[in-house]
Amino acid sequence: MKCPYCGSTNTRVIDSRPVDENSSIRRRRMCDQCEKRFTTYEKVETIPLIIVKKDNTREQYDRSKIEAGILRACHKRPVSADQITELIDAVETEIFNMEEKEIPSSVIGELLIDRLKDLDAVAYVRFASVYREFKDVNTFVNELKKMLDKDSK
Repeated sequence: MKCPYCGSTNTRVIDSRPVDENSSIRRRRMCDQCEKRFTTYEKVETIPLIIVKKDNTREQYDRSKIEAGILRACHKRPVSADQITELIDAVETEIFNMEEKEIPSSVIGELLIDRLKDLDAVAYVRFASVYREFKDVNTFVNELKKMLDKDSK
């Protein structure tokens, strides 16, 4: 493993422990050259997943894109980093459990929206407004009304 500080390839593992319900391993490493410490994670490699976008283009699944969207939606909201990670992990697990080689981005978007709805109402509306491409204020208001109607029942 290459040291992120000095670039040396002489690093050693000083601690290992399972994380995410034993689905990955967290390794604490130390560089033999600069003696700085850093953390790496090891996961089982999964089948490459292809995402079919709205315009029918295809690209490889990229967790960081989901993270970026959720982080934008949760910006300045009382949602912890752990809650965001749990949400993304849950959606990711659901996606990979489908055992499909190609999944439409709409499926992922709806899974994220469903979970965000339970996590934070404002983050849900922010994400939905971008994901569902609200064309005008009326569409936005209609979505809010749906949410308020569900909460009052």
